[in-house]
Amino acid sequence: MNVKSKRRKKIKQSVRKKIFGTPERPRLSVYRSNKGIFAQVIDDANGLTLISSASEEKDLKIKANKSEKATLVGKKLGEKASKAGIKRVIFDRNGYLYHGRIKALAEAAREAGLEF
Repeated sequence: MNVKSKRRKKIKQSVRKKIFGTPERPRLSVYRSNKGIFAQVIDDANGLTLISSASEEKDLKIKANKSEKATLVGKKLGEKASKAGIKRVIFDRNGYLYHGRIKALAEAAREAGLEF
């Protein structure tokens, strides 16, 4: 394991100690890979993933750069959340810095109606 991934893992553990998703306010968890971005709205109290969205979904597979795909994933997640009746979430950036693709996804989700 390299230094960068160790650092992210340490940040992730310290953040997850403080963040806990409830049925009223679930946790929006983001995972960023080299090729794609994935987001889930999770109820930690019951151990359920309520909704999810990913750049690998059939309707989101388009020719675009990574930030544009993250924006599309955020919009899609916001739409799914509003249909499911979820308005407020706790944002879990999973140890990643809040810029680039993570920021693009978060801002698109906010525009789609989610409150962090």
